[in-house]
Amino acid sequence: MPPAFPTLVFSLSPQEILQLRQRLERKGVSFAQAPYAHWRAVLGKTNVTAYCSGKTCFQGSEGAAWVRECLPERAGELPSAGEESTPEPSALEKALRSDPEMFAPHAGIDESGKGDFFGPLVVACAYTEASTAGLLLDAGVRDSKAVSSDRQILALEARIRELLPRRFALVAISPERLNQLHAQMGNLNQILAWAHARALESLLEQAPECPRAISDQFGKGNLVRRHLMERGRKILLDEHPKAEADVAVAAASILARAAYIREINRLSQAAGLRLPKGCGTNVLLCAKEFLTLHPRETLGRFAKLFFKTSQNL
Repeated sequence: MPPAFPTLVFSLSPQEILQLRQRLERKGVSFAQAPYAHWRAVLGKTNVTAYCSGKTCFQGSEGAAWVRECLPERAGELPSAGEESTPEPSALEKALRSDPEMFAPHAGIDESGKGDFFGPLVVACAYTEASTAGLLLDAGVRDSKAVSSDRQILALEARIRELLPRRFALVAISPERLNQLHAQMGNLNQILAWAHARALESLLEQAPECPRAISDQFGKGNLVRRHLMERGRKILLDEHPKAEADVAVAAASILARAAYIREINRLSQAAGLRLPKGCGTNVLLCAKEFLTLHPRETLGRFAKLFFKTSQNL
């Protein structure tokens, strides 16, 4: 069941968090440890948690009263009496409640282009910590499949690059190279696992302190783990379904999709027609139009020939 009272979330500086603790100490409040937080305090029917990201949460029936008493500078940000008493929680608030491990240092891996006939396969790996996880959530970073437009993807990518300088890696495989690899490996999942492992290894060169990585699970068994090298084998790798709910994986999905978008746009210019995403009927029609403009042997530079779409041309 959701909490009966809204969680009040404030972004505080380290000095403000220290000042809040000192005020609570003067009232005789006791403190305890909490995951990925400076401290947690129990104030009667209200819990206060100061996270390392700077987010400080007051949760409970007396939250607003404690804010007015111990954080009066932010009292003006409290909802008024006429406002909805249980507002929809933000993405950050939901994450703080449901998945505190998201704020621990770790990497996330995701790909783009796996289901697209035209264009490359791009795998990205992103490293986040408590502070950057909170900022990414505040910026609206989420799984790229939940973002409706290319413009939004590119805007989110710019913010991710700003927040995670030298804390991400990309592996882009052109359609021509993918066709070669598929002929050698015979399985797209094996190529995916190899690319995931290469992206993680590249990330670990820049962030050797990374202790853990999360990847979406595909195929049978721990495919990515089998392709890891020395650096990757030293960390914990968690492969599980719906990994994109994690903010680091979501950031990786945005980075990968943005790289895919730029490359499909470049390939469209080279082909002289707009190459659509996906592998539906419109893609088949476009592929047939492509063959009226270019020799069949050039299609492999633009498309994944091992897709069933090729059999219908």
